[in-house]
Amino acid sequence: MGSSPPPVLQGQDLSFSVGQRVIFDGINIETYKNELVSIIGPSGVGKSTLLRVLGMFVRPTRGRVLLHGEEVTRPTPRIALVHQSIATFPWMTALDNVKLALQGRGLSKEEMEERARRALEMVGLSGFERFYPKEMSGGMRQRAAIARALAGDPYVLLMDEPFVHLDELTAERLRREIYDILFSEGSTLESVVLVSHNLNEVVELSDRVYAMRGSPARIVGELTIELERPRNQYNPIFSEYVSELYSMLSIGE
Repeated sequence: MGSSPPPVLQGQDLSFSVGQRVIFDGINIETYKNELVSIIGPSGVGKSTLLRVLGMFVRPTRGRVLLHGEEVTRPTPRIALVHQSIATFPWMTALDNVKLALQGRGLSKEEMEERARRALEMVGLSGFERFYPKEMSGGMRQRAAIARALAGDPYVLLMDEPFVHLDELTAERLRREIYDILFSEGSTLESVVLVSHNLNEVVELSDRVYAMRGSPARIVGELTIELERPRNQYNPIFSEYVSELYSMLSIGE
């Protein structure tokens, strides 16, 4: 009998407070290789804060984060974050925006250039290296932001509502491609953690989902999505998963 694979990322007994107010408490979460995990919950429940705690961009009041079994005590290039705001610097080309992630890594200019070009190619932006953000659509700018996160060869990517500021057609197109982009051949990425309010998006993209609610917030449910990709939101089973997630968030209301 084989042993189960070890987690890539673990949050153990995580709690976070602001002053006397406990935002979330006793959170346990883990991801495994080639897995996209989503965190859902009502607004203000602390999902985005939890995401930042998992990257140690914000320190928890209690608990710890482990990457490949080793405790993470500060931000590391091995855990990258993509914000909901499409964070590209307007005075830099797409290539220079991506190269920012490689500063201070001891790489030569040639190595930085090669890695940045490879990351842009992964997200479908080959040929747009010299474009400035004002010359790119919102979807292209978000791809450039994802390329910047991937350029540093992270093991884990944290994504905070990455499609929320895109028009629906652009968001739908990027959602269709994002799973294959993130877990493409040659990528070091092992796990993705996504925060989203959009339950259709969550079912379309996720392998597993954690639901948070309450005050202080706790994990109130976990759901594995067993649907072949690409996923069709008009599939009745897809709708059943959406309904189940909705139920997890509405129990007791």
